[in-house]
Amino acid sequence: MDLSVVVPAYNEAESLPELAGWIDRVCSGAAIDYELIIIDDGSSDNTWDVLRQLAAGNGRIRAVRFRRNYGKAAALQTGFEASAGAVVITMDADLQDSPDEIPELVRMVREEGYHIVSGWKKKRYDPFIKRTTSKLYNYTARKFSGIKLHDFNCGLKAYDGEVVRSIEVYGEMHRYIPMLAREAGFRNIGEKVVQHRARKYGVTKYGLDRFLKGYLDMLTISFITRFGKSPMHLFGTMGTLMFLTGFVLAAYLGIRKLVFVYHNLRAPLVTDSPWFYIALAVMIIGSFLFLTGFLAELVNRRSPDRNRYLIREKLNTRV
Repeated sequence: MDLSVVVPAYNEAESLPELAGWIDRVCSGAAIDYELIIIDDGSSDNTWDVLRQLAAGNGRIRAVRFRRNYGKAAALQTGFEASAGAVVITMDADLQDSPDEIPELVRMVREEGYHIVSGWKKKRYDPFIKRTTSKLYNYTARKFSGIKLHDFNCGLKAYDGEVVRSIEVYGEMHRYIPMLAREAGFRNIGEKVVQHRARKYGVTKYGLDRFLKGYLDMLTISFITRFGKSPMHLFGTMGTLMFLTGFVLAAYLGIRKLVFVYHNLRAPLVTDSPWFYIALAVMIIGSFLFLTGFLAELVNRRSPDRNRYLIREKLNTRV
Protein backbone atom coordinates (compact mmCIF):
# COMPACT_ATOMS: atom_id res chain seq x y z
CA MET A 1 0.00 0.00 0.00
CA ASP A 2 1.26 3.48 -0.90
CA LEU A 3 -0.11 5.59 1.92
CA SER A 4 -1.67 5.48 5.37
CA VAL A 5 -3.37 8.66 6.60
CA VAL A 6 -3.67 8.74 10.40
CA VAL A 7 -6.18 11.19 11.86
CA PRO A 8 -6.77 11.61 15.62
CA ALA A 9 -10.30 12.88 16.27
CA TYR A 10 -11.89 14.23 19.42
CA ASN A 11 -15.44 15.57 19.09
CA GLU A 12 -15.07 16.22 15.35
CA ALA A 13 -18.29 14.62 14.09
CA GLU A 14 -19.14 17.60 11.88
CA SER A 15 -15.83 17.76 10.03
CA LEU A 16 -15.11 14.04 9.46
CA PRO A 17 -17.42 13.42 6.45
CA GLU A 18 -15.96 16.41 4.59
CA LEU A 19 -12.40 15.42 5.53
CA ALA A 20 -12.84 11.78 4.44
CA GLY A 21 -14.38 12.81 1.12
CA TRP A 22 -11.63 15.36 0.49
CA ILE A 23 -8.86 12.83 1.19
CA ASP A 24 -10.52 10.30 -1.10
CA ARG A 25 -10.79 12.79 -3.98
CA VAL A 26 -7.16 13.87 -3.65
CA CYS A 27 -5.71 10.35 -3.38
CA SER A 28 -7.92 8.96 -6.15
CA GLY A 29 -6.99 11.85 -8.42
CA ALA A 30 -3.28 11.25 -7.79
CA ALA A 31 -3.63 7.45 -8.19
CA ILE A 32 -2.43 6.84 -4.63
CA ASP A 33 -3.42 3.54 -3.04
CA TYR A 34 -4.32 4.65 0.48
CA GLU A 35 -6.01 3.78 3.74
CA LEU A 36 -7.55 6.25 6.18
CA ILE A 37 -7.16 5.39 9.87
CA ILE A 38 -9.22 7.56 12.21
CA ILE A 39 -8.76 7.29 15.97
CA ASP A 40 -11.77 8.36 18.03
CA ASP A 41 -10.00 9.63 21.15
CA GLY A 42 -12.90 9.11 23.56
CA SER A 43 -15.25 11.63 21.94
CA SER A 44 -18.37 12.66 23.84
CA ASP A 45 -20.36 13.57 20.70
CA ASN A 46 -21.52 11.26 17.89
CA THR A 47 -18.09 10.96 16.27
CA TRP A 48 -18.20 7.15 16.45
CA ASP A 49 -21.61 6.98 14.79
CA VAL A 50 -20.29 9.13 11.95
CA LEU A 51 -17.25 6.87 11.61
CA ARG A 52 -19.47 3.80 11.38
CA GLN A 53 -21.37 5.34 8.51
CA LEU A 54 -18.19 6.43 6.74
CA ALA A 55 -16.55 3.00 7.11
CA ALA A 56 -19.67 1.29 5.81
CA GLY A 57 -19.56 3.39 2.65
CA ASN A 58 -15.81 3.33 2.07
CA GLY A 59 -13.73 0.19 2.60
CA ARG A 60 -10.53 2.24 2.80
CA ILE A 61 -11.61 3.80 6.09
CA ARG A 62 -10.58 2.07 9.32
CA ALA A 63 -11.48 3.35 12.77
CA VAL A 64 -10.43 2.73 16.36
CA ARG A 65 -12.35 3.96 19.39
CA PHE A 66 -10.80 4.64 22.80
CA ARG A 67 -12.87 4.15 25.95
CA ARG A 68 -11.81 7.60 27.15
CA ASN A 69 -9.76 10.57 26.04
CA TYR A 70 -6.09 9.54 26.17
CA GLY A 71 -4.60 12.38 24.15
CA LYS A 72 -3.12 12.92 20.74
CA ALA A 73 0.09 10.97 21.34
CA ALA A 74 -1.82 7.80 22.24
CA ALA A 75 -4.04 8.20 19.19
CA LEU A 76 -1.06 8.65 16.88
CA GLN A 77 0.77 5.66 18.34
CA THR A 78 -2.31 3.48 17.85
CA GLY A 79 -2.63 4.71 14.27
CA PHE A 80 1.05 4.08 13.59
CA GLU A 81 0.76 0.51 14.85
CA ALA A 82 -2.26 -0.10 12.61
CA SER A 83 -0.74 1.51 9.50
CA ALA A 84 0.47 -0.52 6.52
CA GLY A 85 1.46 2.22 4.08
CA ALA A 86 4.96 2.82 2.74
CA VAL A 87 4.33 6.48 3.62
CA VAL A 88 2.36 7.62 6.66
CA ILE A 89 0.78 11.06 6.85
CA THR A 90 -0.77 12.53 9.97
CA MET A 91 -3.24 15.39 10.00
CA ASP A 92 -5.77 16.92 12.34
CA ALA A 93 -9.48 16.24 11.95
CA ASP A 94 -10.61 19.87 12.18
CA LEU A 95 -10.07 20.69 8.46
CA GLN A 96 -7.35 23.22 9.27
CA ASP A 97 -4.88 20.92 7.51
CA SER A 98 -5.46 20.68 3.77
CA PRO A 99 -5.49 17.19 2.17
CA ASP A 100 -4.39 18.89 -1.07
CA GLU A 101 -0.87 18.74 0.38
CA ILE A 102 -0.85 14.93 0.37
CA PRO A 103 0.55 14.20 -3.13
CA GLU A 104 3.54 16.52 -2.70
CA LEU A 105 4.30 15.20 0.78
CA VAL A 106 4.24 11.64 -0.54
CA ARG A 107 6.53 12.63 -3.41
CA MET A 108 9.06 14.25 -1.05
CA VAL A 109 9.29 11.11 1.06
CA ARG A 110 9.43 8.73 -1.91
CA GLU A 111 11.59 10.62 -4.40
CA GLU A 112 13.68 12.96 -2.26
CA GLY A 113 14.37 10.39 0.43
CA TYR A 114 13.13 12.31 3.45
CA HIS A 115 12.46 10.32 6.57
CA ILE A 116 10.12 13.04 7.84
CA VAL A 117 8.58 16.04 6.13
CA SER A 118 7.04 18.44 8.63
CA GLY A 119 4.43 20.99 7.65
CA TRP A 120 5.07 24.67 8.26
CA LYS A 121 1.97 26.82 8.69
CA LYS A 122 3.72 29.98 7.58
CA LYS A 123 0.46 31.93 7.34
CA ARG A 124 -1.78 31.06 10.25
CA TYR A 125 -5.44 31.78 10.97
CA ASP A 126 -5.12 31.76 14.74
CA PRO A 127 -5.57 34.43 17.43
CA PHE A 128 -2.64 36.80 17.99
CA ILE A 129 -1.75 35.33 21.40
CA LYS A 130 -1.66 31.79 20.01
CA ARG A 131 0.54 32.85 17.08
CA THR A 132 2.95 34.72 19.36
CA THR A 133 3.31 31.96 21.95
CA SER A 134 3.71 29.40 19.16
CA LYS A 135 6.58 31.39 17.62
CA LEU A 136 8.32 31.63 20.99
CA TYR A 137 7.81 27.93 21.64
CA ASN A 138 9.10 26.88 18.23
CA TYR A 139 12.15 29.15 18.53
CA THR A 140 13.03 27.54 21.86
CA ALA A 141 12.44 24.04 20.47
CA ARG A 142 14.77 24.74 17.51
CA LYS A 143 17.55 26.01 19.76
CA PHE A 144 17.10 23.23 22.28
CA SER A 145 16.85 20.32 19.85
CA GLY A 146 19.08 21.53 17.03
CA ILE A 147 16.43 20.54 14.47
CA LYS A 148 15.71 23.40 12.09
CA LEU A 149 11.92 23.23 11.90
CA HIS A 150 9.70 26.28 12.03
CA ASP A 151 6.58 24.51 13.29
CA PHE A 152 7.01 21.56 15.65
CA ASN A 153 3.31 21.66 16.51
CA CYS A 154 2.01 21.26 12.96
CA GLY A 155 -0.18 18.17 12.82
CA LEU A 156 0.42 17.71 9.09
CA LYS A 157 3.53 15.56 8.73
CA ALA A 158 4.68 12.81 6.37
CA TYR A 159 6.83 9.88 7.46
CA ASP A 160 8.63 7.04 5.86
CA GLY A 161 6.73 3.98 7.11
CA GLU A 162 9.89 2.61 8.74
CA VAL A 163 10.09 5.67 11.00
CA VAL A 164 6.69 5.31 12.65
CA ARG A 165 7.24 1.58 13.19
CA SER A 166 10.57 2.19 14.89
CA ILE A 167 9.62 4.78 17.49
CA GLU A 168 7.14 4.93 20.36
CA VAL A 169 5.05 8.04 20.99
CA TYR A 170 3.68 8.46 24.52
CA GLY A 171 2.59 11.12 26.99
CA GLU A 172 2.56 14.43 25.11
CA MET A 173 5.56 13.57 22.96
CA HIS A 174 3.75 13.92 19.62
CA ARG A 175 5.27 17.41 19.36
CA TYR A 176 8.75 15.91 19.39
CA ILE A 177 8.46 13.00 16.98
CA PRO A 178 11.30 14.50 14.88
CA MET A 179 13.56 14.32 17.95
CA LEU A 180 12.53 10.74 18.66
CA ALA A 181 13.15 9.83 15.01
CA ARG A 182 16.55 11.47 14.95
CA GLU A 183 17.56 9.59 18.08
CA ALA A 184 16.50 6.35 16.33
CA GLY A 185 18.81 7.19 13.41
CA PHE A 186 16.38 8.85 10.98
CA ARG A 187 18.14 12.15 10.37
CA ASN A 188 16.87 13.26 6.96
CA ILE A 189 14.18 15.65 8.21
CA GLY A 190 12.66 18.22 5.86
CA GLU A 191 10.00 20.88 5.90
CA LYS A 192 7.28 22.10 3.57
CA VAL A 193 5.17 25.24 3.73
CA VAL A 194 1.56 24.08 3.93
CA GLN A 195 -1.80 25.77 3.76
CA HIS A 196 -3.45 26.55 7.07
CA ARG A 197 -7.20 27.00 7.01
CA ALA A 198 -9.49 28.69 9.49
CA ARG A 199 -11.48 26.32 11.70
CA LYS A 200 -14.82 25.54 10.08
CA TYR A 201 -16.55 23.49 12.78
CA GLY A 202 -16.38 23.28 16.55
CA VAL A 203 -13.82 24.83 18.86
CA THR A 204 -10.14 24.26 19.53
CA LYS A 205 -9.30 21.42 21.92
CA TYR A 206 -6.09 23.03 23.17
CA GLY A 207 -5.64 25.68 25.85
CA LEU A 208 -2.70 27.76 27.01
CA ASP A 209 -1.64 24.91 29.32
CA ARG A 210 -0.28 23.03 26.29
CA PHE A 211 2.63 25.48 26.10
CA LEU A 212 3.73 24.72 29.66
CA LYS A 213 3.33 21.00 28.95
CA GLY A 214 5.29 21.49 25.75
CA TYR A 215 8.32 22.91 27.56
CA LEU A 216 8.21 20.20 30.22
CA ASP A 217 8.00 17.54 27.52
CA MET A 218 10.93 19.13 25.74
CA LEU A 219 13.07 18.76 28.88
CA THR A 220 11.90 15.16 29.27
CA ILE A 221 12.62 14.11 25.71
CA SER A 222 16.01 15.86 25.78
CA PHE A 223 16.96 13.94 28.90
CA ILE A 224 15.72 10.64 27.47
CA THR A 225 17.52 11.06 24.14
CA ARG A 226 20.80 12.16 25.74
CA PHE A 227 20.93 10.12 28.93
CA GLY A 228 18.19 7.51 28.65
CA LYS A 229 20.68 4.71 27.97
CA SER A 230 23.37 6.03 30.35
CA PRO A 231 21.81 7.96 33.27
CA MET A 232 25.04 7.59 35.25
CA HIS A 233 26.70 10.01 32.84
CA LEU A 234 24.42 12.77 34.10
CA PHE A 235 23.76 11.91 37.73
CA GLY A 236 27.24 10.51 38.31
CA THR A 237 28.94 13.59 36.89
CA MET A 238 26.75 16.00 38.85
CA GLY A 239 27.10 13.97 42.04
CA THR A 240 30.87 13.67 41.75
CA LEU A 241 31.32 17.41 41.11
CA MET A 242 29.08 18.36 44.02
CA PHE A 243 30.77 15.90 46.39
CA LEU A 244 34.24 17.15 45.43
CA THR A 245 33.13 20.76 45.85
CA GLY A 246 31.82 20.06 49.33
CA PHE A 247 34.89 18.01 50.20
CA VAL A 248 37.28 20.77 49.12
CA LEU A 249 35.33 23.34 51.13
CA ALA A 250 35.31 21.11 54.22
CA ALA A 251 39.02 20.39 53.78
CA TYR A 252 39.75 24.12 53.61
CA LEU A 253 37.94 24.67 56.92
CA GLY A 254 39.84 21.79 58.51
CA ILE A 255 43.24 23.00 57.22
CA ARG A 256 42.51 26.52 58.43
CA LYS A 257 41.75 25.10 61.89
CA LEU A 258 45.11 23.25 61.93
CA VAL A 259 46.99 26.39 60.84
CA PHE A 260 45.48 28.34 63.74
CA VAL A 261 46.44 25.57 66.19
CA TYR A 262 49.97 25.33 64.76
CA HIS A 263 50.55 29.04 65.38
CA ASN A 264 49.07 28.86 68.90
CA LEU A 265 46.20 31.13 67.90
CA ARG A 266 42.67 30.87 69.21
CA ALA A 267 41.00 28.77 66.53
CA PRO A 268 37.26 29.19 65.86
CA LEU A 269 35.20 26.05 65.91
CA VAL A 270 34.71 24.54 62.48
CA THR A 271 31.03 24.09 63.28
CA ASP A 272 30.68 27.82 63.94
CA SER A 273 31.17 28.55 60.26
CA PRO A 274 28.06 28.40 58.03
CA TRP A 275 30.35 27.10 55.27
CA PHE A 276 30.75 23.84 57.18
CA TYR A 277 27.03 23.11 56.91
CA ILE A 278 26.97 24.20 53.28
CA ALA A 279 29.87 21.84 52.52
CA LEU A 280 28.16 19.02 54.42
CA ALA A 281 24.88 19.54 52.55
CA VAL A 282 26.64 19.67 49.17
CA MET A 283 28.50 16.43 49.91
CA ILE A 284 25.27 14.68 50.96
CA ILE A 285 23.40 15.87 47.86
CA GLY A 286 26.33 14.80 45.68
CA SER A 287 26.28 11.34 47.25
CA PHE A 288 22.54 11.01 46.65
CA LEU A 289 22.92 12.06 43.01
CA PHE A 290 25.68 9.51 42.49
CA LEU A 291 23.56 6.76 44.07
CA THR A 292 20.59 7.84 41.92
CA GLY A 293 22.69 7.37 38.79
CA PHE A 294 23.94 4.02 40.03
CA LEU A 295 20.41 2.75 40.74
CA ALA A 296 19.17 4.11 37.42
CA GLU A 297 21.91 2.13 35.64
CA LEU A 298 20.85 -1.04 37.45
CA VAL A 299 17.22 -0.51 36.43
CA ASN A 300 18.25 0.34 32.87
CA ARG A 301 20.33 -2.81 32.49
CA ARG A 302 17.32 -4.93 33.46
CA SER A 303 15.07 -3.15 30.96
CA PRO A 304 13.85 -5.47 28.17
CA ASP A 305 14.34 -2.67 25.61
CA ARG A 306 17.99 -2.09 26.46
CA ASN A 307 19.24 -4.20 23.58
CA ARG A 308 16.58 -3.13 21.09
CA TYR A 309 18.67 -1.83 18.22
CA LEU A 310 17.22 -0.79 14.89
CA ILE A 311 18.73 -2.87 12.10
CA ARG A 312 18.72 -1.27 8.67
CA GLU A 313 19.81 -4.17 6.45
CA LYS A 314 21.13 -7.72 6.63
CA LEU A 315 23.34 -9.73 4.29
CA ASN A 316 23.86 -13.50 4.49
CA THR A 317 22.90 -13.73 8.13
CA ARG A 318 20.45 -15.83 10.11
CA VAL A 319 20.37 -13.43 13.04
